[in-house]
Amino acid sequence: MALTDKQARSAKPSDKPYKLADTLSLYLLVKPNGFRIWYFKYRFEGKESGVSFGPYPETSFALVREKRNATRRVLKSGFTPSQQRRDEKRLSMN
Repeated sequence: MALTDKQARSAKPSDKPYKLADTLSLYLLVKPNGFRIWYFKYRFEGKESGVSFGPYPETSFALVREKRNATRRVLKSGFTPSQQRRDEKRLSMN
């Protein structure tokens, strides 16, 4: 079940960080200081890794889900998000 804006806004800080799951390995991490940040967890070549997509509510649900989908497409093409950024940076310098 997808996370809703109401659930994300009403998430209260706890003694320990906790996750609010969205869909397809996307989650909102709620830290003890109340800071909330989007993360996407993935496996690549047997290793678990992740990428952050920005703080909530500055990064909207629609944008973060599109970023997740784009990252999944990159992974399916055989690259990690960091490899893609490195390649894009190299191309922009030329």
